[in-house]
Amino acid sequence: MAARTPATRYLTVLYDADCPLCVHIRHWLLGRRQLVPLRLLPAGSRVARERYPQLDHAATLREITVIGDTGQVWRGTDAFIVCLWALEEHRPKANWLATPAGRPFARAAMYTASAWRQAVRSEGVPQGRADPEAPACDDHCAVPG
Repeated sequence: MAARTPATRYLTVLYDADCPLCVHIRHWLLGRRQLVPLRLLPAGSRVARERYPQLDHAATLREITVIGDTGQVWRGTDAFIVCLWALEEHRPKANWLATPAGRPFARAAMYTASAWRQAVRSEGVPQGRADPEAPACDDHCAVPG
């Protein structure tokens, strides 16, 4: 009999706190019913570096990174799919996006978001966190009403 993988109890999503799109998506995620709790943490923050010293924190500012409570790490398209999988309303869509038929759509969504972020960055938004030592709100930040 094969060993069972333990159920995922929570996911930590590292997002770029200096990106308006990323912050908007953060608030959107927090406003959805979660089947697996999401903890959102600014990428590159002091807290992220302390909690996940094994990660390339410069890379986490370039692409979405999700860490499972037992150490799994997803980046880019896979991280996007895992975020949707954690949400009650979007789990069926995430399951489809993870298939060969759905994966091109997930990649296209990630490409579009990346292109938008790059356009915003080239308009003068600073690359990375302005103050990496500033305290992060961790997963206790308020959701806008």
